[in-house]
Amino acid sequence: MKRRLLLGAALGLPFGPARAGAQREEDLSDAVRSVLSAAIAADAPPHPEFAGTAQRMAYLRWLTAMSERLQPRKAERRTRVEFLQTLWYESRRAGLETDLVLGLVQVESNFRKYAVSSAGARGYMQVMPFWARLIGDGDASRLFHMQTNLRFGCVILRHYLEREDGDLFMALGRYNGSRGRPEYPNMVFGARRQWAMPDA
Repeated sequence: MKRRLLLGAALGLPFGPARAGAQREEDLSDAVRSVLSAAIAADAPPHPEFAGTAQRMAYLRWLTAMSERLQPRKAERRTRVEFLQTLWYESRRAGLETDLVLGLVQVESNFRKYAVSSAGARGYMQVMPFWARLIGDGDASRLFHMQTNLRFGCVILRHYLEREDGDLFMALGRYNGSRGRPEYPNMVFGARRQWAMPDA
């Protein structure tokens, strides 16, 4: 713990606990492991392309609004924009709503790239190291890489949503290791509201 606090101070990170709970390693069939492994195979996020001007303008409005909201937590504009662009890409790639993923990141790590929980979960989305072994290349240190962490977190949440037949409450509980209890899903739902875009 002391070492983690010293590392955080050296990196200029805000203090506070990471929220990851006791997410459990589960046996995965070979078919599921193959699908998840393929889903985390990483290409850099492409520059977004849009079918028309309206979609592009909606994206730019979202990026501007989220950048302003995130500024107190990520002061450097370039880092903030890169994070938001990557989160937008990875959440959509996994079929998740961006405001949900932003809310989850807020609850899990408070947007700290190098957050480590008492259970050993890492990074923005507090991914447990066993996932690197199950569906990655086994190198858990890569979970501190922004895109890798967001990719894993989004793929894992999508997997849990499918396991729970689309029940987001139960999927969030499974993500946190508190399946069936309301505290964690309610925190994510509350944080999610802070990242919702107002109706145009």
